[in-house]
Amino acid sequence: MPDLFDSPTDRTESDAPRPLADRLRPRTLGEVIGQDHLLGPDGPLGAMLAAGSLSSLVLWGPPGVGKTTIARLLADVTDLHFVQISAIFTGVPELRKVFEAARLRRRNGQGTLLFVDEIHRFNKAQQDGFLPHMEDGTIVLVGATTENPSFELNAALLSRSQVLVLNRLDETALAAMLARAESELGRALPLTDAARMSLLAMADGDGRALLNLVEQVSAWKSDGVIDTDALTARLTQRAAQYDKSGDAHYNLISALHKSVRGSDPDAALYWLARMLKGGEDPRYLARRITRMAVEDIGLADPQAQALCLQAWQVYERLGSPEGELALAQAVVYLALAPKSNAAYAGYKAAMKAAGQTGSEPPPKHILNAPTSLMKEQGYGEGYSYDHDAEDGFSGQNYFPEGMKRGIYYFPVERGFERDLKRRLDYFVKLRAKRGG
Repeated sequence: MPDLFDSPTDRTESDAPRPLADRLRPRTLGEVIGQDHLLGPDGPLGAMLAAGSLSSLVLWGPPGVGKTTIARLLADVTDLHFVQISAIFTGVPELRKVFEAARLRRRNGQGTLLFVDEIHRFNKAQQDGFLPHMEDGTIVLVGATTENPSFELNAALLSRSQVLVLNRLDETALAAMLARAESELGRALPLTDAARMSLLAMADGDGRALLNLVEQVSAWKSDGVIDTDALTARLTQRAAQYDKSGDAHYNLISALHKSVRGSDPDAALYWLARMLKGGEDPRYLARRITRMAVEDIGLADPQAQALCLQAWQVYERLGSPEGELALAQAVVYLALAPKSNAAYAGYKAAMKAAGQTGSEPPPKHILNAPTSLMKEQGYGEGYSYDHDAEDGFSGQNYFPEGMKRGIYYFPVERGFERDLKRRLDYFVKLRAKRGG
């Protein structure tokens, strides 16, 4: 019987069980799944490697699509020493050591590929620290990020790097990965076709997540075929990729807004549901939905704004999840409402004009004259009281004297704004007739 304190000298590290994701890590770039647009002969990485030169890169993409693997394989192909750090756990002292080691390595004739995971976590000053080492060739930087580099990385760093976008793994790529996993296991998973599709859906575009799920399923003891109900009962679907302060937040609210603007209630409901499923604050959604009513429906349906405010109030009274139905109803109403941004566009045009003529005073005839001095200065002189004019309309000029009359509001021929356009046209004709 072995002693618990004996050293297991007959064991090696390779004998320890390895996770499936580690066992299936690609050994060549040709084995990477789902990123052919980068690695193919016509892709940017394929072209770089064919030319024998590798520039600094920023790999931007969701989790589990191969960013770390590609960086490691690039180092192998180019014979660069691979160093991996994480921006979460690395500070300035550690970075100095990395750069110094890279300098020594370079003197001995070998370059360094420095892979920085979560590079967006470094602050702007830390990012600047990479620049001189990139410029003098001490390192080839390969950064990985799930966040939009345009917002998270310094312009100077971006100007010295090529940003490559990695795709979320689609169903075809995940199916290929599943087949590779089953080959490694030496058997097919005992799943019905529907359960197999459900397993791919649970991975949600993340290859690492898929392999973890496969490893769980392969460990089950099952005499028969596993159907979708049995699969979903035993596995918990991974949470959707959603960061309430990151790219997903802005991308999904943009998708919701544009679906409403595009009069597609089904798409609008889908993106609303995606945000709610991701844990978005319904109050934020209520505010943005109301903004949509003001910006995109406008006066084509004045009721839309009131309905959104009512939905917001209903949510505040009922809370989640019941109150979220009111937001869904508001989204459907907005999607199907007549659209007009005429008031919104008019407001922006007026703001621009106000910025250009911000010091021009109003014409004196429309100013009140509460003092005798103001009357002597001509305040209020010649003002026509519209209620006393024919048709209740004087046609006077209300713009600053000497300023060309601005036209900012152009109503559309949709919804209630069609009636507003008729009124506007009527007053334009009267004003021209009365010389205003």
